Amino acid sequence: MPFDMVANPPHYNQGHIECIDALEAALGPDGFKAFCRGNAIKYLWRADLKNGAEDYRKAAWYVDRLISS
Repeated sequence: MPFDMVANPPHYNQGHIECIDALEAALGPDGFKAFCRGNAIKYLWRADLKNGAEDYRKAAWYVDRLISS
């Protein structure tokens, strides 16, 4: 089965810990929300210059994570 490079890229896992979960624990609620907002902006900003639709999907993933946090 191919990897989902938006929701679960394999290079963001170390053992059983996913990087996003470690960041959430380390940054706390407010810091994590700021991180998600910043990453959404980053992916929207560069989408037309780099990865197009994949970057739009990544931005949406971070907005969804922000909403659910």
